[in-house]
Amino acid sequence: MQQSTLKKLSETLGISISTVSRALKDHPDISDKTKAKVKELAAMMDYEPNSYAIQLRTGKNNVLGVLLPYINNFFYDTFIAALEEEARKKNYTLMIMQSGDSVVDEVAALKHFRKSLVTGLFAAVSVETEELTEFEKVSESGTPVVFIDRVPVPGGYIKTCMSDELAAQMAAEAIIKKKKKHVLALFGHPHLSISKLRHESFTRTFEKLSPKTKITVEWPEQIENSHSIFREVWKRSDKPDVVFCMGDMILIGVMRAIHELKLKVPEDIAVIGISNGLIPTMYDPRITYVETSGFKLGKLAFEQMMNSLHNKPLQQEVYVESVLVEGGSL
Repeated sequence: MQQSTLKKLSETLGISISTVSRALKDHPDISDKTKAKVKELAAMMDYEPNSYAIQLRTGKNNVLGVLLPYINNFFYDTFIAALEEEARKKNYTLMIMQSGDSVVDEVAALKHFRKSLVTGLFAAVSVETEELTEFEKVSESGTPVVFIDRVPVPGGYIKTCMSDELAAQMAAEAIIKKKKKHVLALFGHPHLSISKLRHESFTRTFEKLSPKTKITVEWPEQIENSHSIFREVWKRSDKPDVVFCMGDMILIGVMRAIHELKLKVPEDIAVIGISNGLIPTMYDPRITYVETSGFKLGKLAFEQMMNSLHNKPLQQEVYVESVLVEGGSL
């Protein structure tokens, strides 16, 4: 069915187009009786306001931009689900784009968001991002930017992220409690602040509480790299007795290698990770992990966005609490 127009409503009711338009906007100059008639007919005719026309007139819309490295990621998948749930309640829609961890694609996406006049933007930076000029252009145009998960190191930006240092510390303390002697610690891309923070906190905890524990650090980032690194490390005479995986993609690669090598968990090798929570439940025994919930992050980030848009009190940096979830892998 074609969208009914203001003209059709005007002709049917025998009033001017401007009167119809003002009645739909609850203009005080229009009587309640006329407003009721216009709205009743509009509902019968399936009339919907032209959002593009409103955007041109006001310079705003109810679209929130979301820029992520990838969306085929369990963490970001639940983050988007939480955003959509909250956005629907407030009559917002989402425009989602991926950078593919390419700064070129990231810049192109940011330009598209600016041209589309999005009301706000949620963003996780790419691994190649070194400066924030294009993000600043978005915020300077009056569009608030809420950085999530992969956030810039400098202050002065609105950030909603996981308590990365605490999550890594909790994982390290769980390993120390089990009196492990040699840890294979696998982190994400070394350029990202999230990887740096988790690495620094993890190693610092061992230096403080268990300085004699050997730690072998690698930076595999994704499934294939973590798979090959674990197999290579396992060839050495000085094998680790526990492996720490910074994220779900790393964990998947490690568990594939463990399965191929026919190792028993935790008898041959103990496993612990930082996870959104889904992947650890797919193994037997279930993997012990520190929970970093993408869903909780989405809820909190949306609240930050609404506070910014409506000029409510706003904390520049907000963190999602981490929780240790015990499995049978440690």
